[in-house]
Amino acid sequence: MKRKLLLVSLILLHTSLALPQGKLLDPKLRDLLHESLSGELAKEHVIQITRHSRVQGSKQFRDSANYVLNQLRGFGFDDKNAFIESYPSDGKIEYQTWVSPSGFDMDWAELRMIEPYEERIVGYPEIPMSLITYSNPGSATAELVFVGAGTSDSDYEGKNVKDKIVLATGYGGSVHRLAVLKYGAKAVVCFLDDYRAKEYPDMLAYTGMWPRSDELDRVTFGFNLTNRQGTKLRDLLASGKRVVVKAEAKGIGLEPYFMDVVVATIQGSEHGSEEIVFSAHLDHPKESANDNASGSAALMDIARSMTELIKQGRMPRPKRTIRFLWVPEWYGTMAYIDKHPDLRGVELEGEVLANLNMDMVGENLELLHSKLIITRTPDSIPSVLNDVVADMAEMVDGMDIRTPRGSLSQMNYRITPYSGGSDHMMFIDRKIPGVMFSHDPDYTHHTSEDTPDKVDPVELERTEIIAAATALYLANLTEEQAKDLAFLAFANSSKRLAEGMNHARELMRSQSGRSTADYSEALSVLWHKWKVEDEALYTIIHYNGRDSSQAIVAEMRSSLKAQFDRHSKTLEAVAPTMGYATRTAGILELPGGKVPIRRTRGPLDFGLPESKLSEADLEWYRRPGNRLSGDAKFELVNFIDGKRGSAMIRNALSAEFGPIRQEVVDRYLEDLVKIRVLDWYSPMPMRPGVADQ
Repeated sequence: MKRKLLLVSLILLHTSLALPQGKLLDPKLRDLLHESLSGELAKEHVIQITRHSRVQGSKQFRDSANYVLNQLRGFGFDDKNAFIESYPSDGKIEYQTWVSPSGFDMDWAELRMIEPYEERIVGYPEIPMSLITYSNPGSATAELVFVGAGTSDSDYEGKNVKDKIVLATGYGGSVHRLAVLKYGAKAVVCFLDDYRAKEYPDMLAYTGMWPRSDELDRVTFGFNLTNRQGTKLRDLLASGKRVVVKAEAKGIGLEPYFMDVVVATIQGSEHGSEEIVFSAHLDHPKESANDNASGSAALMDIARSMTELIKQGRMPRPKRTIRFLWVPEWYGTMAYIDKHPDLRGVELEGEVLANLNMDMVGENLELLHSKLIITRTPDSIPSVLNDVVADMAEMVDGMDIRTPRGSLSQMNYRITPYSGGSDHMMFIDRKIPGVMFSHDPDYTHHTSEDTPDKVDPVELERTEIIAAATALYLANLTEEQAKDLAFLAFANSSKRLAEGMNHARELMRSQSGRSTADYSEALSVLWHKWKVEDEALYTIIHYNGRDSSQAIVAEMRSSLKAQFDRHSKTLEAVAPTMGYATRTAGILELPGGKVPIRRTRGPLDFGLPESKLSEADLEWYRRPGNRLSGDAKFELVNFIDGKRGSAMIRNALSAEFGPIRQEVVDRYLEDLVKIRVLDWYSPMPMRPGVADQ
């Protein structure tokens, strides 16, 4: 006992001597990156990329992919370490549990009003987002019928839309699915009518048909309008006038084509099989500057900078390989990972150590009233990567980064809990720690207002330095740096564990029943927080596994466990004062429940399991409180490891997202088994006498 107390005291003493936040990186490398990385050059790439309408599976996406590849050639990447991989994409082929988008190629489209007077309303490609993506060619002259949002059956009650053109405020694909495919309309016209439309009446929203496999041959076409245009048509109809429009679209439309993934690598000098992976999605309609020409351009500039510094002899080649991926969002990443099963983390006996995903990284903070958001890895894959990227962000916050054409904004950033919605999810699914660089809020997201003038070279450069510094630090981590990182991570973990104890106490206070189950729930939160922080500390040895690194990490973990024990006793001590009968065994006595195992790879399609259930089964999900959030559904699958039972999965989800009923988790698991995405684990029965051998 005395030895343990001495060990804890020494650890705490050394932790007080840890490097200040923002000091992990060698100042010489920091200054070198500041000099070499260029937000101005990245902004030029943004401008060039936005000249292409980069819809997944389209020929113009290939044009933008070739632009990236040609630039890489100019940076010095040869055909062995920079190339394009292409994957079939026809609206039928599945990657993981997702159906690939169809190819898409349109030349021209126009919407005209014929009655009550003639007027040209909009045309494509002059207004790139005016045509709903994944439309087919067609022509129709018909009456216009307003159906409100147009996304539910109730919107069509008492309205005859057959052989007419529907005007609606809902998302284009959802409106088309009902108006055209179910109720027989010829085409759809959608306009923006949310909170943004009041301030920006001439903004168009980007929407797509996104047809299912069985809908491909029935898709027609549609248009996106501004609020000003849509309101004008709606008001004409409301005044009792008959409105007739002529809609035309020419081109190939939906066709089998390919998704292109641009790949570049900087080979590691010592541990070449181990990798740090950058990713950025290259797609979206013209212009889509911040989403995500900015992330793609930032990756290009990081690749240029690293290659030039190595060629000039100013920076050694990284010890680990650095891979860059420019992808069609979601689908292209899934296809690429399916082809490269070596892309997996240490937990799956792989050697990919981190993913840095760049998605909307150049927002002008002053124009968009936005801030840089860096999301942590989810609790299902704890990692010291979170501490490193946070330290690099603090480092950049202390730097004076200015460019000739950049803003004068002060850095504004947040490190936030995990959230999905981009390509880091596919890497996390393969147990690769992944963080996302993004910005929020951004009123221009998925609209015609997302233009290059709102991209700031200063913000691009800030984000580039954080990401590049993180990658190089982890690619080259030395024994001495591993020690510094261990002290910093331990200090952060100790703080977060204390916050976990306070969270558990607040949870105990909020419960009205003061039951044993309520007390166990609080202990579960604290226990889960300790496990996450403990496992994050352990990941330091993935980047430097020398004996000295392992020794210091082991000491830190032992000290953290001692803190957890003290926090648990503190909760036990205060429990009676809050009306609880203490029960220290807590969560470890809970039954595990059935153990699920996975049959598929990758994040599940957002519609699962609901999209494959009967109407009777769907009724349960429509009741209040019976749905999981998108991030919780993602994590539910991530926690499935062939060891955790349903109760432990529920506990982990509740600790991460707030209390979730066991019934909800059990129902999701049962339905995922029903649609054959999961199975229940059935251990092989032992032969008689085996247990005695």
